[in-house]
Amino acid sequence: MVNDSTTLFTVAPNASNETLITNSYETFTSVSTLLLDLSEDLNGKHRDIALAIHQLSELGVLLTARLLDREAPCPG
Repeated sequence: MVNDSTTLFTVAPNASNETLITNSYETFTSVSTLLLDLSEDLNGKHRDIALAIHQLSELGVLLTARLLDREAPCPG
């Protein structure tokens, strides 16, 4: 456990790889969805930036999905 008083969030040190990968995937997916929703309310340069960040988060989704498939494949 981190004792630094400036640390607000921590990751459980005993979390399994599957848990870490799954939560990373879900986080990237949520960010992607939020960015698409936000981009609908933006125009011009700000919309372009939101969509560029969305593309980067989608890359994160793809990478973590591939890692999840390798480390914790679904049975069947």
